[in-house]
Amino acid sequence: MNKKIAIIGAGFSGTATTVHLLRRHGHAPFEVILINRHANLARGVAYGTHSPWHLLNVPAGRMSLFPDREHDFLEFARNTDGSITASDFVRRSLYGEYLHTRLDQAAAAAGQARLNVVTGEVIALRLDRDGAVLDLSDGGTLYADRVVLAVGHYPPIDPPVPDHGVLAGTNYVRDPWAPGALDHIPLHQPVLLLGTGLTMVDVALDLDQRGYRGTLMALSRHGLLPQAHRTLREMPQLEPPAELLAGAASARAYLHTVRAAVAASAQHGRDWRDVIGALRPVTPALWQTLTKNERRRFLRHLQAYWDSHRHRTAPISAQRLTQLLAQGMLTVDAGRLLELRPVADDIQVDWQPRGKSRTEHWRGAALINCTGPESRLRCLADPLIRGMLAGGLLTADALELGVAADAEGALLDNAGQPSCVVYYTGPLLRARDWECTAVPELRLAALRLADRLAGTW
Repeated sequence: MNKKIAIIGAGFSGTATTVHLLRRHGHAPFEVILINRHANLARGVAYGTHSPWHLLNVPAGRMSLFPDREHDFLEFARNTDGSITASDFVRRSLYGEYLHTRLDQAAAAAGQARLNVVTGEVIALRLDRDGAVLDLSDGGTLYADRVVLAVGHYPPIDPPVPDHGVLAGTNYVRDPWAPGALDHIPLHQPVLLLGTGLTMVDVALDLDQRGYRGTLMALSRHGLLPQAHRTLREMPQLEPPAELLAGAASARAYLHTVRAAVAASAQHGRDWRDVIGALRPVTPALWQTLTKNERRRFLRHLQAYWDSHRHRTAPISAQRLTQLLAQGMLTVDAGRLLELRPVADDIQVDWQPRGKSRTEHWRGAALINCTGPESRLRCLADPLIRGMLAGGLLTADALELGVAADAEGALLDNAGQPSCVVYYTGPLLRARDWECTAVPELRLAALRLADRLAGTW
């Protein structure tokens, strides 16, 4: 009897795991059941957008699905536009097309393996014999010998402040990525963007492309904007600072070493981005070396600065954002949200500027939550996640950054034991690796998991 592998979620991680299974192990007789809530495969939140301003945040030359074929996506993109180079930042929708194409090709070229696509929502999972039974929202059930949770980014949660009914109103947008979420935003009235990271940049540029001519205020605790990528003719070869790998494992020591490496690089005409980029392959090891208290110290004092330098925006996006700032259409403030209240048809926001004791007031037509994906499992409304938590099949890490999993993605149960049936791949591996949100990291996690799954029987 052929083995069945159920993959829940068909965004990047679910698609990548499926493709690697079919390409590398398709000679064996097994079935991949790829389950997605909607029929639009291989897109997920990131690549389902069609806005021309929503660009990849990684150059095309580093976006291949295959670690051993670095220019695979670049070659695909050049079939659309021959002028695209390895250092270009292209439309995310084009990358969605690439993933879907490679999925179709892998399914067609597989030997004895088969792909079965199921449109539906898994609402519960229970272990049965040596596998698992999946309950679907339509009342159906599926059996699988192995299960991969490839769920990605969850919508942000509501801000934890008194809101007097504002958060239940029509002029509050909790999830800016939901279909039609921005369609009813007034184009000539003030709008508050809660958060100043990459989601805020996407929303601001999307509104600008729609013809928005009001004033946008972006508010976050630190008021830090994402730094910009450079425009490069060729991709630099990067090496991590040797002192970082040999030095003390503490947040303070890491900070001092990285700063010293940036200063040394500047003396030789190198850019600070090269130092940050060189950390990419060693970041998981550095993170795992830190104690829980040191990780907590990093999160409290350094995360906001790390995020703004590590998760950069495409040069053309940064240029347009700079124009919006110069035109006064966008302002950025650092502070803490205190309270929300309805005023006529508007929202009033009470907030406290960073480092100040006074309270400021803002009034406008809409509030858009741009704080980014929620990773605290206990805060998620997903019935599958909630049920697995309650049943002890899934646990959160101690700092609530994501799921607890072993080195190859097996979920740890509430006794700390790795599952032989249920695995995870995707951005919630942040708990284990810290950096697991971009394609260069996610593709490796998916590849390792595909090989492990194929070797479990």
